[in-house]
Amino acid sequence: MSKASPPWVINIFNDDRVIMSEKISPTQLLKDPGHLLSMGFGSGLAPIASGTIGTLAAIPLYVMVHYLSVTGFIVFTLVSILGGIYLCDRTARVLGMEDPSVIVWDEFAGFFVTMLWVPMSVKTVVIGFFLFRFFDIAKPWPASYADRKLHGGLGVMLDDVFAGLYAGGMLYLVHRWWP
Repeated sequence: MSKASPPWVINIFNDDRVIMSEKISPTQLLKDPGHLLSMGFGSGLAPIASGTIGTLAAIPLYVMVHYLSVTGFIVFTLVSILGGIYLCDRTARVLGMEDPSVIVWDEFAGFFVTMLWVPMSVKTVVIGFFLFRFFDIAKPWPASYADRKLHGGLGVMLDDVFAGLYAGGMLYLVHRWWP
Protein backbone atom coordinates (compact mmCIF):
# COMPACT_ATOMS: atom_id res chain seq x y z
CA MET A 1 0.00 0.00 0.00
CA SER A 2 1.52 3.32 -1.00
CA LYS A 3 1.54 6.33 1.25
CA ALA A 4 -0.41 9.35 0.11
CA SER A 5 1.64 12.39 -0.83
CA PRO A 6 1.53 15.09 1.83
CA PRO A 7 -0.42 18.18 0.83
CA TRP A 8 1.38 21.40 0.05
CA VAL A 9 0.11 24.86 0.74
CA ILE A 10 -0.07 26.76 -2.50
CA ASN A 11 -0.49 30.45 -2.99
CA ILE A 12 -2.92 31.97 -5.46
CA PHE A 13 -1.80 35.32 -6.86
CA ASN A 14 -3.45 38.41 -8.22
CA ASP A 15 -1.13 41.19 -9.42
CA ASP A 16 1.87 39.65 -7.59
CA ARG A 17 0.01 39.56 -4.26
CA VAL A 18 -1.07 36.40 -2.50
CA ILE A 19 -4.85 36.56 -2.33
CA MET A 20 -5.52 33.04 -1.06
CA SER A 21 -3.67 29.94 0.10
CA GLU A 22 -5.00 26.42 -0.08
CA LYS A 23 -3.74 22.88 0.43
CA ILE A 24 -3.11 20.80 -2.64
CA SER A 25 -1.55 17.40 -3.18
CA PRO A 26 1.43 17.02 -5.53
CA THR A 27 -0.65 14.92 -7.91
CA GLN A 28 -3.21 17.72 -8.16
CA LEU A 29 -0.42 20.17 -9.01
CA LEU A 30 0.77 17.83 -11.79
CA LYS A 31 -2.56 18.26 -13.58
CA ASP A 32 -1.38 21.70 -14.69
CA PRO A 33 0.85 21.32 -17.81
CA GLY A 34 3.25 24.05 -16.66
CA HIS A 35 3.76 22.47 -13.26
CA LEU A 36 4.03 19.04 -14.90
CA LEU A 37 6.97 20.33 -16.96
CA SER A 38 8.67 22.25 -14.14
CA MET A 39 8.41 19.14 -11.99
CA GLY A 40 10.02 17.01 -14.72
CA PHE A 41 6.90 15.00 -15.59
CA GLY A 42 6.67 14.03 -11.91
CA SER A 43 10.32 13.03 -11.43
CA GLY A 44 10.78 15.94 -9.04
CA LEU A 45 8.50 14.17 -6.57
CA ALA A 46 11.21 11.59 -5.84
CA PRO A 47 11.63 11.48 -2.05
CA ILE A 48 15.43 11.66 -2.27
CA ALA A 49 17.90 12.95 -4.86
CA SER A 50 15.22 14.65 -6.94
CA GLY A 51 17.89 16.47 -8.98
CA THR A 52 19.54 13.19 -9.91
CA ILE A 53 16.19 11.55 -10.68
CA GLY A 54 15.20 14.62 -12.71
CA THR A 55 18.42 14.40 -14.73
CA LEU A 56 17.76 10.70 -15.38
CA ALA A 57 14.25 11.61 -16.52
CA ALA A 58 15.75 14.13 -18.97
CA ILE A 59 17.64 11.41 -20.84
CA PRO A 60 14.67 9.93 -22.77
CA LEU A 61 13.58 13.42 -23.84
CA TYR A 62 17.16 14.19 -24.90
CA VAL A 63 17.26 10.98 -26.96
CA MET A 64 14.02 11.98 -28.71
CA VAL A 65 15.00 15.57 -29.49
CA HIS A 66 18.56 14.62 -30.44
CA TYR A 67 17.17 13.47 -33.77
CA LEU A 68 16.30 17.06 -34.66
CA SER A 69 18.85 18.91 -36.71
CA VAL A 70 21.73 20.51 -34.81
CA THR A 71 19.96 23.85 -35.18
CA GLY A 72 16.71 22.26 -33.98
CA PHE A 73 18.40 20.86 -30.87
CA ILE A 74 20.02 24.23 -30.10
CA VAL A 75 16.65 25.98 -30.48
CA PHE A 76 14.98 23.33 -28.32
CA THR A 77 17.63 23.84 -25.63
CA LEU A 78 17.23 27.63 -25.71
CA VAL A 79 13.44 27.32 -25.51
CA SER A 80 13.87 24.88 -22.60
CA ILE A 81 15.99 27.46 -20.78
CA LEU A 82 13.85 30.52 -21.52
CA GLY A 83 10.57 28.69 -20.98
CA GLY A 84 12.02 27.07 -17.87
CA ILE A 85 12.66 30.48 -16.31
CA TYR A 86 8.95 31.21 -16.52
CA LEU A 87 7.75 27.71 -15.58
CA CYS A 88 10.09 27.30 -12.61
CA ASP A 89 9.28 30.79 -11.34
CA ARG A 90 5.55 30.06 -11.57
CA THR A 91 5.78 26.77 -9.69
CA ALA A 92 8.11 28.20 -7.03
CA ARG A 93 5.75 31.13 -6.46
CA VAL A 94 2.70 28.87 -6.22
CA LEU A 95 4.52 26.71 -3.66
CA GLY A 96 5.77 29.81 -1.83
CA MET A 97 9.38 28.58 -1.92
CA GLU A 98 12.54 29.99 -3.50
CA ASP A 99 13.84 26.80 -5.16
CA PRO A 100 11.81 23.77 -4.09
CA SER A 101 13.40 20.39 -4.74
CA VAL A 102 10.34 19.27 -6.70
CA ILE A 103 11.31 21.65 -9.51
CA VAL A 104 13.67 19.74 -11.80
CA TRP A 105 13.15 21.33 -15.21
CA ASP A 106 16.41 23.17 -14.53
CA GLU A 107 18.13 19.76 -14.51
CA PHE A 108 16.52 18.93 -17.85
CA ALA A 109 17.77 22.17 -19.42
CA GLY A 110 21.21 21.85 -17.82
CA PHE A 111 21.58 18.32 -19.16
CA PHE A 112 20.55 19.49 -22.64
CA VAL A 113 23.26 22.19 -22.43
CA THR A 114 25.77 19.51 -21.39
CA MET A 115 24.99 17.46 -24.48
CA LEU A 116 25.12 20.29 -27.04
CA TRP A 117 28.70 19.75 -28.26
CA VAL A 118 28.96 15.99 -28.58
CA PRO A 119 27.29 13.29 -30.64
CA MET A 120 24.80 11.06 -28.88
CA SER A 121 26.12 7.70 -27.74
CA VAL A 122 25.74 5.60 -24.63
CA LYS A 123 29.22 6.75 -23.57
CA THR A 124 28.50 10.48 -23.97
CA VAL A 125 25.12 10.22 -22.23
CA VAL A 126 26.56 8.33 -19.24
CA ILE A 127 29.63 10.55 -18.89
CA GLY A 128 27.51 13.67 -19.52
CA PHE A 129 25.08 12.60 -16.81
CA PHE A 130 27.84 12.18 -14.21
CA LEU A 131 29.67 15.36 -15.21
CA PHE A 132 26.47 17.40 -15.09
CA ARG A 133 25.52 16.02 -11.68
CA PHE A 134 29.03 16.74 -10.37
CA PHE A 135 29.02 20.37 -11.54
CA ASP A 136 25.41 20.89 -10.47
CA ILE A 137 26.25 19.74 -6.95
CA ALA A 138 29.70 21.40 -6.75
CA LYS A 139 28.42 24.68 -8.20
CA PRO A 140 31.71 26.34 -9.20
CA TRP A 141 31.56 30.07 -9.85
CA PRO A 142 29.45 31.55 -11.51
CA ALA A 143 26.93 28.77 -10.77
CA SER A 144 27.37 29.34 -7.03
CA TYR A 145 26.79 33.08 -7.49
CA ALA A 146 23.62 32.46 -9.52
CA ASP A 147 22.40 29.97 -6.92
CA ARG A 148 22.91 32.39 -4.02
CA LYS A 149 22.17 35.79 -5.51
CA LEU A 150 19.59 35.39 -8.25
CA HIS A 151 15.97 34.83 -7.34
CA GLY A 152 12.88 33.45 -9.00
CA GLY A 153 12.96 31.36 -12.14
CA LEU A 154 16.20 32.94 -13.34
CA GLY A 155 18.00 31.84 -10.19
CA VAL A 156 16.49 28.36 -10.37
CA MET A 157 17.59 27.91 -13.99
CA LEU A 158 20.87 29.75 -14.32
CA ASP A 159 23.02 27.73 -11.90
CA ASP A 160 22.09 24.59 -13.85
CA VAL A 161 22.84 26.27 -17.18
CA PHE A 162 26.31 27.16 -15.86
CA ALA A 163 26.75 23.60 -14.57
CA GLY A 164 25.72 22.37 -18.02
CA LEU A 165 28.31 24.64 -19.66
CA TYR A 166 31.08 23.32 -17.38
CA ALA A 167 29.97 19.72 -17.88
CA GLY A 168 29.56 20.21 -21.63
CA GLY A 169 33.07 21.64 -21.92
CA MET A 170 34.53 18.73 -20.00
CA LEU A 171 32.46 16.23 -21.96
CA TYR A 172 33.69 17.73 -25.23
CA LEU A 173 37.31 17.35 -24.09
CA VAL A 174 36.73 13.77 -22.91
CA HIS A 175 35.07 12.96 -26.21
CA ARG A 176 37.98 14.46 -28.20
CA TRP A 177 40.63 12.64 -26.14
CA TRP A 178 38.77 9.38 -25.77
CA PRO A 179 36.63 8.91 -28.89
